[in-house]
Amino acid sequence: MNKINIALTVFLSFQLLYACSPNNEVNKVFDPLADDNITRLEYEEMGLSKYDPPIKVSFVRETSAQLDELIRSLPGQTLNDNTWSQLYEEVLGIQITYDWSAKGDLFAQKFSVDLSSGNIPDVVRVDAEQLRLLSNAGYIQDLTKVFDTYATPLTKEILNQEGSGPFEAATIDRKLMGIPETDSSIESAQVLWLRTDWLERLNLEPPQTMDELIAISKAFTERDPDQNEQNDTFGLAATQYLWDPVMGLTSFMAGYDAFPMMWIHDDSGKLAYGGIQPEVKSALLSLQNMYRNGYLDSEFAMKNGIKVKEQVAKGKIGMLYGEQWGSFLVQVSRESDSNADWRAFPIVSVSGEAPKVPLKFNTTHFIAVKRGVEHPEAIIKMFNLHLEKNWGKTAEYEKYYSSPYPVWQLSPITPYPARKNMEAFQQLKEARITGDQSKLNEEAKAIQKNITTYLSGSGNIEIGWGWERTYGEQGAMAIIDQYEKNNQLLYESFVGTPTETMIEKQSILNEIQLQVYMDIILGRPIEEFDRFVEQWKKLGGDQITEEVNQWFLEQKP
Repeated sequence: MNKINIALTVFLSFQLLYACSPNNEVNKVFDPLADDNITRLEYEEMGLSKYDPPIKVSFVRETSAQLDELIRSLPGQTLNDNTWSQLYEEVLGIQITYDWSAKGDLFAQKFSVDLSSGNIPDVVRVDAEQLRLLSNAGYIQDLTKVFDTYATPLTKEILNQEGSGPFEAATIDRKLMGIPETDSSIESAQVLWLRTDWLERLNLEPPQTMDELIAISKAFTERDPDQNEQNDTFGLAATQYLWDPVMGLTSFMAGYDAFPMMWIHDDSGKLAYGGIQPEVKSALLSLQNMYRNGYLDSEFAMKNGIKVKEQVAKGKIGMLYGEQWGSFLVQVSRESDSNADWRAFPIVSVSGEAPKVPLKFNTTHFIAVKRGVEHPEAIIKMFNLHLEKNWGKTAEYEKYYSSPYPVWQLSPITPYPARKNMEAFQQLKEARITGDQSKLNEEAKAIQKNITTYLSGSGNIEIGWGWERTYGEQGAMAIIDQYEKNNQLLYESFVGTPTETMIEKQSILNEIQLQVYMDIILGRPIEEFDRFVEQWKKLGGDQITEEVNQWFLEQKP
């Protein structure tokens, strides 16, 4: 790990972090010419060295109501002057500036115009399609050597936790054109969230097969689990976007060995699109029957995630598929009913055997540097520092990540370890077995503090309820850990940059697919699926499949 020299005095308006461990050599540097009130924090590693004089690095920023609320919660901080901007300047000599900022659709519109004209800031955060377009236009520069030279061992280790896929997705014509903001695949593994108080009230057991899951949905709909003598509850939650990470139906379909939004291997070993495979028909027919029988909300196709969450909050939903953070969504039901209790359970299959759990490739954003920028390595240094101060030897997690406000969002770049939640769970699991919490990292300590509050039964136990349901002995992460041990995780097979035909056709193909699936669930004949498959192939699907398999062949040694 990084070797550091730290010189520490008190800064007048705020205290800059100071941390060390037995594995770091720490020396206080005396500078007789320095102002006693100025803090200097210096790392010896080149990837964390400071620019003198300082340099400016420009970005653009998409803001949101959530970000505005965060800033309001942090007195004295602004988008331009905050915990992270101060740290980047003090440690690296990098002054963050924003050419402009905007919210939602306005940001997207202006950003699209700027990208097409090449009017971009020094550093830009883009998706895979935008990365290819900028590269083809010659607006951004090759970062291969820059990353190799300046990325610290910690940064390289963390960004490789997802394997080579994120870097393959950022590589165009054998050049690394962007640094991947790696997102976790394993963290997107879904579980089944069930209201266990309803199960107990109706004398039901957790499901072992899809038939049993549907029977529970039927009981939650018809047997008045909330005992209000009204026909106002539903079993399985669903939203108008079938692939939502919480309250979506991706893992329901996986119970039928159907993987509708992924590229998978076919029987011949080639790559095939899961959304056109025959197994999807069985899943759609099952959902159609549930809808016809009233086990799904008759209006789900018109409700977004916010509306369905409101149903959960009012105690009208008893079951949903979702990622590990689903505990914090279902927790809203406890505000109106303190007896509402939810637990995570493994997803199930038609046969009762352990199903494959789909993990779509999640790294979708990359940090690119404008062609001609004098110090492209600056963004690598920012990656290094962000990771070091949250997960390195000098980490101060509760200051730079969660205070408990999500202060990490103040940084213009937000890399994180793809397996950080799994690693935190495994550390907590070991601590439960041994009784020794001394080996917990900063994140695991913060989680344990919340769980302890819940388990104590005193004070505001709701602070820790969701954390216990995710990281506890029988929590969601324990199930995902078991998925991995059982070799149930099905990773997406295509992780390259979007092909030329994908850029041109993918969005319309996705829209058609979602509409056809929804129509079938709502009652259209299942033969519509076969017509969709033919349409998908003719409208570009066959060409995309050819391009995807060409990429696949090129990856083989």
